[in-house]
Amino acid sequence: MDISLLIDGVDRPAQSGRTFDRHDPFTEKLATRAAAAGLEDVNAAVEAAAAAFKTWSRTGPSHRRAILLKAADIVDAKVGEFTRLMIEETGATAPWAGFNVMLAANILREAGSMTTQISGEIIPSEKPGTLAMGVRQAAGVCLAIAPWNAPVILATRAIAMPIACGNTVVLKASELCPGTQRLIATALTEAGLPAGVINVITNAPEDPAEIVAALIGHPAIRRVNFTGSTKVGKIIAELCGKHLKPALLELGGKAPLVILDDADIDGAVNAAIFGAFMHQGQICMSTERIIVHQAIADEFVAKLSARASQLPAGDPRGHVVLGSLISLGSAMKMEELIADAQAKGAKLVAGGKRSGTVVEATLLDHVTADMRVYSEESFGPVKPIIRVADEEEAIRVANDTEYGLSAAVFSRDVQRAMAVAARIESGICHINGPTLNDEAQMPFGGVKGSGYGRFGGKAAIAEFTDLRWITIEDSAQHYPF
Repeated sequence: MDISLLIDGVDRPAQSGRTFDRHDPFTEKLATRAAAAGLEDVNAAVEAAAAAFKTWSRTGPSHRRAILLKAADIVDAKVGEFTRLMIEETGATAPWAGFNVMLAANILREAGSMTTQISGEIIPSEKPGTLAMGVRQAAGVCLAIAPWNAPVILATRAIAMPIACGNTVVLKASELCPGTQRLIATALTEAGLPAGVINVITNAPEDPAEIVAALIGHPAIRRVNFTGSTKVGKIIAELCGKHLKPALLELGGKAPLVILDDADIDGAVNAAIFGAFMHQGQICMSTERIIVHQAIADEFVAKLSARASQLPAGDPRGHVVLGSLISLGSAMKMEELIADAQAKGAKLVAGGKRSGTVVEATLLDHVTADMRVYSEESFGPVKPIIRVADEEEAIRVANDTEYGLSAAVFSRDVQRAMAVAARIESGICHINGPTLNDEAQMPFGGVKGSGYGRFGGKAAIAEFTDLRWITIEDSAQHYPF
């Protein structure tokens, strides 16, 4: 399948004629062949967005809402096409692809509902006869950089609220799923989004540094949002700082699931299984550390390992829970984490085997701080179990990480759980639920090495608008000289 750039409403190849191939990580067959944008394409995309901003920013909220709602229905209708592309480009299972499409459609609907919520305020002024206002206005051209792991959700999230706020967008799609993310723009254009409001750049795997630097450096880019690794996020932040451009960064995670001694053990097992192994653990909110009180650890680990051992893994086109990891390199990293932990005393209690890019649901018990899996984001289905002596140690271990995106606490005493949650350093925390959760209207983002800023609902309005102080004054007012 050939994937074109989208610039000013037109499907076009890269001006150089270059393309790049994306192969199915499981079958190794060609999945998509996409245009490999160069700097001339970057300039054309940003300039098209800048030209479209002049009109789109003045478009009424009802018109913007109608297009976003129509696009949501079109995304829903394309679930079969999205599913095929996600399986072929990323090795995802069909249920994960279906969830991506469902949530992406809801994100578009939520963004549509926000078009009339971009409000300001009247602020009392010291000047007699003056009406002073705080007014939110569209910022301009927004650069959206989306990852591969939840490709429909995260690319839609990156563009929906900027468009709802009256901005125009350049989406730099992931080189690992160009077809999947390009299809989102197709849905928007089919819904009637004017030319230039959404532009899509795809680039070869060897070119992202040059392409991103050119995009951020372009004078017309006024906002940047990026979802991806903390390593790359730091580079994005430095570039944005150099150019004094606000950035919204949602980066890596090492989400702790804290299970206190009074927890509902079966409920905690259910949350751990889902949070740890959905989409092979390749989600920023995936449960990355299972922290359990030693008083209940034996029972919890026995039940959890029994469940994990029953999860089928294999061809994502089959009836499996765990499909393919994104690459062979990712799968081999799982083996490295397992070997390192076992060499240092961890006990393998479930899984541990790899077949190509498929890795079984794997649990390592008695993990300690000197093991790689304790601190490294695995981004795969290899999960550490860390036993703690008491609540204080649980909190210390939960915070013993550079990351701070999602977390969860299990306890039958909600007040106790709330107190623990308040001390965990994360942007998100769920009580008696999994670390893995997302809703379009919620303020989504992290702290520490997981980034800053918030996607979702009203919180995102502040990220994609400028707050201006505007006054209406008495022209005959008195001046001191």
